[in-house]
Amino acid sequence: MRVIAGAARGRALKAVPGTNTRPTTDKVKEAIFSMIGPYFDGGIALDLFAGTGGLGIEAWSRGAERVIFVDKEKISLDIIRHNVKAVGAESAAEIYKNDAERALKALAKRGIQFSMVFLDPPYRMTTMDEVMAELAEKGMLAEDATVVVEHDASHGYPEELAAFQQIRHAQYGDTAVTIYRYIMQDNKNRSVSENEPERTEPV
Repeated sequence: MRVIAGAARGRALKAVPGTNTRPTTDKVKEAIFSMIGPYFDGGIALDLFAGTGGLGIEAWSRGAERVIFVDKEKISLDIIRHNVKAVGAESAAEIYKNDAERALKALAKRGIQFSMVFLDPPYRMTTMDEVMAELAEKGMLAEDATVVVEHDASHGYPEELAAFQQIRHAQYGDTAVTIYRYIMQDNKNRSVSENEPERTEPV
């Protein structure tokens, strides 16, 4: 694995040993950032099921100001710390050992609003719609925030989820990526096309 583009382009990233963690492949990662970026002007990103930290690190490399990494496994946290240090992102990273529910409660108390959220849980977890609803209910998303859900291709998420509208869906083998735009209540009448940055198709 490596950083695809930006300040840390080409830097190698460690993978978590074993088969319990399934890192996002470089091909899928490149496709994701082609769809949502490819570059950013600041903003705070949340990598909630961080694993190796690859998605959050890629967001930082491409311009995100700060990234919060959350994972409940110690081995993953050790890999995230290694990878963050390897790319020189220590000052822009916060790394926490926690499960998703507790992490969101703790982060909500800080009043942080995320412009990007990456949800790449174990494939057996198919409740990312509930996580998204909690993010919205707790006021944790900035206007027009992007939420990327990586999931098993056999599971589908709906096109509309309360304050979210699906803007892209793509499949890469047994992996699927579904991308949502957060639409604040007072902006619901705006079309998604008015909010979307220009994107290129994944290679």
